[in-house]
Amino acid sequence: MDRIDGHERRTIDRIDGAAMRSQVERWVAVNSGTRNVAGLDTMAGLLADAFAALPGEVSLVDPDPVETVDADGTVRAIDHGRHLLVRVRPEAPVRMLFTGHMDTVYGETHAFQAMRYIDANTLNGPGAADMKGGLSVMLAALMAVEAAGIGDRFGYDVMVNSDEETGSFSSARLIDRVARGKVAAFTYEPALPDGTLAGARGGTGNFSIVVTGRSAHAGRNPEEGRNAIIAAADIALRLSAARSPRLAVNPARIDGGGPNNVVPDHAVLRVNFRPHGLDEIERARTQIDAVVADVAATHEVEIAVHGSFNRPPKPIDAGAAQLFALVQQVGSDLSIPIAWRDTGGVCDGNNIAACGVPVIDTMGVRGGAIHSAQEFMIVDSLAERAGLSALAIARIAGQGGL
Repeated sequence: MDRIDGHERRTIDRIDGAAMRSQVERWVAVNSGTRNVAGLDTMAGLLADAFAALPGEVSLVDPDPVETVDADGTVRAIDHGRHLLVRVRPEAPVRMLFTGHMDTVYGETHAFQAMRYIDANTLNGPGAADMKGGLSVMLAALMAVEAAGIGDRFGYDVMVNSDEETGSFSSARLIDRVARGKVAAFTYEPALPDGTLAGARGGTGNFSIVVTGRSAHAGRNPEEGRNAIIAAADIALRLSAARSPRLAVNPARIDGGGPNNVVPDHAVLRVNFRPHGLDEIERARTQIDAVVADVAATHEVEIAVHGSFNRPPKPIDAGAAQLFALVQQVGSDLSIPIAWRDTGGVCDGNNIAACGVPVIDTMGVRGGAIHSAQEFMIVDSLAERAGLSALAIARIAGQGGL
């Protein structure tokens, strides 16, 4: 730690791990599953109160309208919670972005609702690692840097959305708006238990393909029917054949059909794509259009495609490599080994990188087993990771960029 000067040491010493632990316990006690709008409203209020300690304007932003396709093909609007936005020194010439999400994958009726300590340093709880622990890390780091004196030339935005776990559809425009012009960004998804960070990420796209055929009696006049299930299955097989080492295609589900003696006139195919480059997104879009047109003509059915590629791939470009190098050096100075590896998962870091902003998106706590009832957070990583963020932010602010 001999590369840390006295000012930096005092900045890190302001971080109170015990207070962070209590904060996370309070936040984990609130169910904020993505579809639990009332719980998200409670969580948003708690976060607004906590982040009001920063010297900026705190607001709750209404979600953009979002639609979903039901199993019967009906397209309907779905509700989302509001998103937290904090703007600190918006006129500063050097600005960063810090993002996180308040929603979890555990709905109101999910069996996993309560936290417990596996041991003194391991908290098992819904959203403890993903990412209420990360939100506490973000706030503690910013509070420490502000208390140390950061200067008027450096500012930042904080964005905590309510729908990251389902694709950030109601916050995508907000992310795009707040990311533009930033010198760098940190997102507080959890690191692996050993502290490894996520590097490059592939993208993702989710589609609901609604097929409308014609019903008929399966025994008396089947030739007059147009089987929507068969058409949907044909689409699934053709799209699956488009997969490559750089494009995963997963036809995940077909809804539809009815009694065995009726030719089914309705089906909904759900398909997930995982592209590893923008060229693969274009190839997949071309393939979808061609397959849908050909299947519609061959099976004499009507087809409507809903969905999009909502997470672009996130490569490690020169800016991202520079940001990783800075954080790695900070980690070295704190005796925290920092490594990263590519991952197939996606998050808001994909969207931020698509705006041309260098981003590290796993600056949160160390933890694991996320999206399961075994989710855990390593308690002493709260102060550890807050110190890592605080020192990295302070150095970016001090040098006016990367």
